[in-house]
Amino acid sequence: MINRELIRIKVVQLTYAYYQNGNRNLDNAEKELLFSLSKAYDLYNLLLELIVAVAREERRRVEIGSQRALREGKELPSTKFVENKFSTQLEDNKMLKQFVEAQKLSWEDNIEFVRKLCNLIEDSSLYQEYMASTEDSYEADRELWRKLYKQLIQENADLDAVLEDRSLYWNDDKEVVDTFVLKTIKRFDPKNGSRQELLPEYKDEEDKDFARKLFRATILNADTYQRYMSETSRNWDFSRLAYMDVVIMQIAIAEMVTFPNVPISVTINEYVELAKLYSTHKSGGYINGMLDSIARYLVKTGKVMKVMEPQQPREEEPQAEEFDV
Repeated sequence: MINRELIRIKVVQLTYAYYQNGNRNLDNAEKELLFSLSKAYDLYNLLLELIVAVAREERRRVEIGSQRALREGKELPSTKFVENKFSTQLEDNKMLKQFVEAQKLSWEDNIEFVRKLCNLIEDSSLYQEYMASTEDSYEADRELWRKLYKQLIQENADLDAVLEDRSLYWNDDKEVVDTFVLKTIKRFDPKNGSRQELLPEYKDEEDKDFARKLFRATILNADTYQRYMSETSRNWDFSRLAYMDVVIMQIAIAEMVTFPNVPISVTINEYVELAKLYSTHKSGGYINGMLDSIARYLVKTGKVMKVMEPQQPREEEPQAEEFDV
C-alpha cells in the first residue's frame, strides 16, 4: 500500500523537519520516517475498520428497532443494509481482524462519530435508493459502499477532526490512503470469503529500501546536491529562495542520482507536484525549470547515466519567490 508517491511525501516532510530540528541525528530521523510510513498503513486498516464499525452500529439499530416493532406489533425494519454482502465479508476478513487486534485499532472511543456517520448514510439518496431497490447482488452491495465512501467518508470534516486528535500523522496521509481504501473495495471478490487479501504494507522490499535510500542520500550528499543546484541556477543566492524549494530540489536530485531505474521525467513531475502542495504558489513552475536544467547538467557531465527526454516548450518560468530563511 505504501507506494512511492507516499514515500516521497514523507521524505519531503521528514527532510524539512530534520533541518529544522537542532538535534540532527540521522538514525533517529530515519526511524521516524519508517514509523511515519507505518502509521499510514495503520490508517488504511482503520478506515476499512470504519466500514465494519458502521455495519455493527446499523445492526444494533436494527435489533433495537425489531424489539420495538415486536412489542408494538409493527412491521420489522429491513435488514438489507446490515446484510450487505460486501460489509459482512469485510467484517469477517482475517487480515483486517488480525491487524486491528495486534495494533489495538478501534472506533469504540469515537462511537459518537460512527453514529453521526450512520445518520448521514441513512439520510443519503444512495442509501434510500439501495433500500428501495429489488436488486440483490454482491456487485450492487460492493458498489454501494464504494459510493458511500467517496461521498461521505473521503471528504468528511468531522472525520478529519477525529483523525487529527488520534494521530498527528494521519491528516497529511488521508488523501493518499483514501485511494487505497477505494482500490481495496473495488478488488474484493466474494469467492475469496474471509481470506480476501488486503493491500500489503509495502509492495516489496525494494519500495521499503527506496524510502531509506532516498532519505539517506538526500541528507548525506546535501552539500554535493546544493552545489549542483548552484552550478545550474545562475548562482542564485539560496538564502533568498523559499527554503522548501531547496529541500524539494535536493530530494529530487538524490532520486535522479541514486535510482537508475526511475526515469528523469517521472522524478521531475513528482517533485513539481509536491512543490505545488508544500511550497509557495510560484514554486511549481520554478522547480520544473530548475530540475530540468539540473537533470541536463547531470546527464551531460556523466553524473547520471539516464536518457534525457527532449525538452518540451513551456511558458516562461516564474522566478523564485524570495523568502528569508
